[in-house]
Amino acid sequence: MNTLKRAALAAAIMSLTPMAFACDYPSKADIPNGATASKDEMLAGQRSVKEYMARMEAYLACIDQEEKDSVAAIDEQSDEEETNREAAFNKKYNAAVEEMELVAARFNEEVRAYKAQGQ
Repeated sequence: MNTLKRAALAAAIMSLTPMAFACDYPSKADIPNGATASKDEMLAGQRSVKEYMARMEAYLACIDQEEKDSVAAIDEQSDEEETNREAAFNKKYNAAVEEMELVAARFNEEVRAYKAQGQ
C-alpha cells in the first residue's frame, strides 16, 4: 500500500473514531403495571430497571469522560464559553440522573400496586 493510500485510510479512521465512542442514551426500562402484573412480570421489570440503571451509570461515566476529553482538547476559551459549556454539561448530566430517579420512583409505585393486589 502506498503512502498516499495509508494516509487516506488513517484520516478516514480518525474521522470515524469520535462516532465510535459517542455516548448513547439508554432506552427506557420496561416497567410492568403492578396492578395487573404477575410475579414473573414484576421480576422481569425489576431486571429491566436494574439493567437500565447500569446502562445509565455507564452513560454518565461516558459523558463525564467525553467532557474531560473535550476540555483537555481546548486551547483557549473565554470565561463565557467555559460557563456555557459547563452549564450545558451539567444540564445533560442532571437530566440523566433525574430520569434515573423517575424510573426508580415509577417502579416502586408499581411494586406497591402489585403488593396491594395481594400478591
